[in-house]
Amino acid sequence: MTSDGVNHSRRRFLTGATAVVGGAGVVGAAVPFVSSWQPSAKAKAAGAPVKVNISKLESGGRLVVEWRGKPVYIVRRTEESLAAIESMDVSILRDADSQSASQPGYVAGSARTMAGREEFLILVGLCTHLGCAPMYRPDVGAQDLGGDSWLGGFFCPCHGSKFDLSGRVFAGVPAPTNLEVPPHSYESDDIIIIGIDSEIAE
Repeated sequence: MTSDGVNHSRRRFLTGATAVVGGAGVVGAAVPFVSSWQPSAKAKAAGAPVKVNISKLESGGRLVVEWRGKPVYIVRRTEESLAAIESMDVSILRDADSQSASQPGYVAGSARTMAGREEFLILVGLCTHLGCAPMYRPDVGAQDLGGDSWLGGFFCPCHGSKFDLSGRVFAGVPAPTNLEVPPHSYESDDIIIIGIDSEIAE
């Protein structure tokens, strides 16, 4: 203690201790703050690729899985439906060649699938008009969908948009474009991975 009554060593100790406690408090507050910038486990899972086993999907059947919060339709088309797609009068379609469609570059042709995988159709199950979920209507000749001109496909109950069994939109309906084809690849003949492009997977 000095002659003026001030204990300088104690003052230095208290100043140092206060600085250490204050620094620890700043670090303690910063860690959860910085951690909050990281995506949650739920968010990471929502954007993750989805593996789907299609071995039990029967011909003419459909599976629905969720990817990034959206329904994805996987349809196993029959030989008859593939033949109907090829022979269809494309004048009733708005974009028969999928020029304006959202689909990966490796998806092509009227079947809108990878070469050699024409049997399986993979689509995001959201109407391109306002995002309703189209109903799967494979029933050929359904009277409520046009009778003989209906060769099977998808029907949006919200505003009446129709799509064929390749997800191509009919002309004269509210939906502006074909149904989206998500990025996907085949891990094997029985396993499809939704969310990973075929070009990346190879």
